[in-house]
Order: sequence, then C-alpha cells, then structure tokens
Amino acid sequence: MDGETDLLARITTNPEIFGGKPIIRGHRLAVEHVLGMLAAGDTPDTILKGYAWLEPEDIRACLLYARRVVGHERVEPALTNR
Repeated sequence: MDGETDLLARITTNPEIFGGKPIIRGHRLAVEHVLGMLAAGDTPDTILKGYAWLEPEDIRACLLYARRVVGHERVEPALTNR
C-alpha cells in the first residue's frame, strides 16, 4: 500500500455506528466530528488529548478523506460585488 492508501484504510464504516457514516478505525468517532473540531479551531494536539486511542495519522486520514470527497464535488464560490 502507498501512504495515502494506508491512511485511508483508517477510515471505516459500520452500519450500526452513526448510520454508516465514515468513522475512525471502527471507533465511535466520526470523520465529520474530527473535521468539525479542526474547523472550530481545535488543534490536532487538543483533539489527541481528548481521545487517548486516537493517533496523529487518524487526523491526517480525516483530512485526506475530506480532500478526496470534495475533490469530486463542484463547489461554487460565493459571488461578491466588486
């Protein structure tokens, strides 16, 4: 496996956990929750301290997963008046 494939292998789904949303290594921590914490300004170190089992690579996997998902979406930038 290459580096990105190894990271993405950390993202799993289980229909019995959060309705099958992407989670980290089978734990009850959704990728969207990690992304939300980062977007709110939490640092990776803060997140890691809050989840003893979480590893830095898990956070990188969430970011890679998000990049891959949005890479396949078209996002229109907001129009501004100039």
